[in-house]
Amino acid sequence: MIINRLATRAVSTAFRQRAAAAASVQSAGFHSTTAPDAKVAVLGAAGGIGQPLSLLCKLSPEVDELSCYDIVGTPGVAADLSHIPTKSSTTGSLPSPVAWPPTHNGGLEEALTGADVVVIPAGVPRKPGMTRDDLFNTNASIVQTLVEGCAKFCPDAIIAIISNPVNSTVPIAAEVLKKHGVYNPKKLVGVTTLDVCRANTFVANSQGWDPKDVDVTVIGGHAGITILPLFSRVDGAKFSDEELEAITVRT
Repeated sequence: MIINRLATRAVSTAFRQRAAAAASVQSAGFHSTTAPDAKVAVLGAAGGIGQPLSLLCKLSPEVDELSCYDIVGTPGVAADLSHIPTKSSTTGSLPSPVAWPPTHNGGLEEALTGADVVVIPAGVPRKPGMTRDDLFNTNASIVQTLVEGCAKFCPDAIIAIISNPVNSTVPIAAEVLKKHGVYNPKKLVGVTTLDVCRANTFVANSQGWDPKDVDVTVIGGHAGITILPLFSRVDGAKFSDEELEAITVRT
């Protein structure tokens, strides 16, 4: 559900923007009967989040081209996805082999060129005993490298970052894009839908409701006390002080 919401919202946003651009062209006297294509690139497509995310993108009717990229395993992932009978084409890319003289990463260029939406779940997950600083030391350089590729090969794409710690990886991405002169704050997002899904589930369990009928607004960041679920804004919900404290901490 988390990934499905992400895929749907990100691709839908890209389509709305492209539709607005198309309407602008038509108002200028030009007309087209061809619907805009949407290319989605998943960077880290062979991982635990990347694979189901790629599957859901492949199933989305709004995706015309799905481009999968990772350091290992991507051709096999893309081959399996290509068997799904939907309209989108699927490709899988790996980093270019090391060569001399040094050259840029042709695999990343292939994955990103022409992309409208780039989703980045790449990196390592947080393991038991690992602090967010430990996680940052590993994932920061990964995100930096991938966003540099976005700046070069798809500077107008919407970039959605899942790689943790999101509170830190998104600012890194912003600085990389600024350095290349292509930063657009409306096209860089950190994915924190997980917090919304957790809040919805905890409220539904507390109130005896169906989770699909609950929509808790969560603001702030994506770590510890920066996550702020607005339980007081949930219509009809009544919590004891103990319940409210418990679900706030869990979220």
